[in-house]
Amino acid sequence: MRIRAQIGMVLNLDKCIGCHTCSVTCKNVWTNRPGMEYAWFNNVETKPGIGYPKEWENQERWKGGWVRREDGSIVPRQGGKWALLMRIFANPNLPQIDDYYEPFTFDYDHLQSAPEMKAAPTARPRSLITGERMQKIEWGPNWEEILGGEFAKRSKDRNFDDVQKEIYGQFEN
Repeated sequence: MRIRAQIGMVLNLDKCIGCHTCSVTCKNVWTNRPGMEYAWFNNVETKPGIGYPKEWENQERWKGGWVRREDGSIVPRQGGKWALLMRIFANPNLPQIDDYYEPFTFDYDHLQSAPEMKAAPTARPRSLITGERMQKIEWGPNWEEILGGEFAKRSKDRNFDDVQKEIYGQFEN
């Protein structure tokens, strides 16, 4: 048996008609159980920004990519087959829930069941982890879309490592 480190899917976007069959199928396969509500499979990254999950392009943090040995061969930064096999059920280099966001829904039932009042009822966010109402949504997918947020946070994008960040920070749409 050969141990594989990753699973991937390549789609020809020239044939894409935007039906989302691929993303819906993938999401149904991987998120059909409690505890996976935070996972988004139809996520579009906008730049600049740290991405989703947070800093997903940071190869050092997540031990991604390859390392060249002295003999010229390459091995995954996470280790060889045996190292990966030893951590197959408890990989410490995977994002945690805080690297994604706290999954939430909205109190839609309150919109329909609220008593008559002067102001229209609102659907406040509710955590899917605790079930409690959330005072504020702190982060989520596409959080930095269209140059949103302060540049201090967006400048943590790994693609800025070799760019003069101060100059780019003055750029506006």
